Amino acid sequence: MTDLVIRALDESDAQLFHAHPDPLNARASHERTTHRPDWKRVALRDGTVVARGAWWGGTDDKEPVNVNWFDVAEGEVEAGAELLRSAPWQVELEINLPGDWRDHPDLAAAAETRFAAARAAGYELLVERFLYRWTPERGLPERPGRLVFAAEPDDAVFFDALRRIHAATLDAHALKAIAEGGLDRAAQEELDFFHWCPSPREWWQVARTPEGDLAGIHIPAHNPSGPTIGFIGVLPEHRGRGYAYDLLAECTHFLVEHGAEAVTAATDRGNFPMAANFAKAGFPVVRERINFHPADPTA
Repeated sequence: MTDLVIRALDESDAQLFHAHPDPLNARASHERTTHRPDWKRVALRDGTVVARGAWWGGTDDKEPVNVNWFDVAEGEVEAGAELLRSAPWQVELEINLPGDWRDHPDLAAAAETRFAAARAAGYELLVERFLYRWTPERGLPERPGRLVFAAEPDDAVFFDALRRIHAATLDAHALKAIAEGGLDRAAQEELDFFHWCPSPREWWQVARTPEGDLAGIHIPAHNPSGPTIGFIGVLPEHRGRGYAYDLLAECTHFLVEHGAEAVTAATDRGNFPMAANFAKAGFPVVRERINFHPADPTA
């Protein structure tokens, strides 16, 4: 087998990225995504692209926050691994897949090739997630009218609520942050993400019972690709009443009232209660995402 060549791209040869087949239709995940040419890398053998990766970040980010497009040709697991290993950024890896990929042997095999390359590069599986996209023909979810929603300008209120919500969470990213730095870190990472989003800070809302007790929070947001359900969280002492659906319905209405023509969302496959709420609110699963993270070399 001939030697492998790893290349970073630039504006002059960015088209080389698209010389690789797209059996998993990753392009569909990135119709509204902008990738910088110099954050794209390819692995070539005999001049043919056998692996590719596109790292991604926000408009003002100095370094990428993840690699969210990763493809590997059959039989080229080591090429894909070397593409990841040799990159100057060791960040989370997202592999976006069709929602029915497990039902089709060819898609499952293509996915497993990418998983094997990630593991060979020292990445570990973090979580599998459902990706949703609500569109107007689904109809707006009914507002139950049980909670009172209002803007809250004090970040400390959200920080405290996030600490309490994450004290009993099913979210894999939050659990990872808690394991690494406790509840404060998990709450701060959420706040940092909300502030990073280009949507207005004034959109963040708290939800209270008619008696005035804080029951939860929801964050209607825009990420760089468009309107999204930024966060839904119910405080532990108010769980068991179905309030997550109330928050999701309100968040969806809010985004539509502020011009959204479609709304995206995501939740972990293992978060069965939240997945049920998305289904109830008319959010269909459109794709799945498998998240890997670089293993701790000291672990």
